[in-house]
Amino acid sequence: MPLHRPPVAVPAVLAAVALLAPAGPAVAAAPAASPAAAVSAESAASAVSGASAASEDDGFTLTDPRITESSGLAASRAHPGVYWTHNDQDEPRVFAVDGRTGETVATVTLRGVGKPRDMEAISVGPDGYVYVGDIGDNLDGSWSHVWIYRFREPERLRDTTVDATQYTVRYEDGPRDAEALMVHPRTGRAYIASKNEEGGGLYEGPATLSAKGVNVFRRVGEVPWVTDGAFSPDGTRLVLRGYFSARGYAWKDGRLGADERVRAPILGQSESVTYTVDGTALLFGTEGARSRVARVPVEGTGAAPSPDAPGGPSGTGGTGAAGTGGGQAQGDGAPGGSAYTVGLLALGAALLLGLRRLRGRGGKGGGGGAPGA
Repeated sequence: MPLHRPPVAVPAVLAAVALLAPAGPAVAAAPAASPAAAVSAESAASAVSGASAASEDDGFTLTDPRITESSGLAASRAHPGVYWTHNDQDEPRVFAVDGRTGETVATVTLRGVGKPRDMEAISVGPDGYVYVGDIGDNLDGSWSHVWIYRFREPERLRDTTVDATQYTVRYEDGPRDAEALMVHPRTGRAYIASKNEEGGGLYEGPATLSAKGVNVFRRVGEVPWVTDGAFSPDGTRLVLRGYFSARGYAWKDGRLGADERVRAPILGQSESVTYTVDGTALLFGTEGARSRVARVPVEGTGAAPSPDAPGGPSGTGGTGAAGTGGGQAQGDGAPGGSAYTVGLLALGAALLLGLRRLRGRGGKGGGGGAPGA
């Protein structure tokens, strides 16, 4: 996410917290709840649980000084234990990071694409390709189209320049801001979740992206304020995260199902999420120099893949860096007494931090042209 933002009102920040509110049995998640409903006792308990999980779980720190605005995170399929990330305002390049050490093991520069505007998301498909979403639009509708870049995962991890394909994307119902691109691990279909303080939409791309024309994404579901998302490796769950929380959705036949809150750490500016390659844990990332990536196990939560699905989790530890031990995330207990008070204080501090980051930031990062626009 760019460092410059238009001013955001308090309700906009509270809307992000609506991800914490309990959801009914609706087929798709409803738009963000009212601010009053969002700041609930359950929200406070979740804030405390998330903070505790962040302090106990394994993870890693991005040590590369070039990575200052990590906006997306995706587990490599070709190199278990390695994670792809990128800055939002940067040249067309991505970084492969060792999840054990946090060190960059390869920098991949994309050839054949234009100057990125606002790269916000990254995902790895079942076809062996990495997809980068140049889909950010801070003025919420100023770009008539956005782009997706695709390149094959390198067989060797080293600094290299690779040929990439650029796809032009338009939304069926008009331009909008977005920060989440998810490629389904079974069908290979691309989905984008738009970002709006009053609730966004889930958009489905064509069955096959085309580099020769415009790829129209159509709205197929309603989602809260989303900063990133990830499918479970077996394709049965979709996790969407916001600034302060996350929700897990059942996924069947290309549509959202029942959802529930997912434990998530509270980070400075929560930007990214991905599953470990074996599906046993989620990794949550944030922006900033030497930013932390926190690991949260998914067993027994709404983010856990279906044990009956092909390729589901085997019950063993995580793969590579994200799976080398780590404590269990604390459960979501019912709030009461001092825990409730501490929870409210933690939630209030998080709200103020988010508001101070968002308020008063104006302008927009510059963007350049690209082939196929």
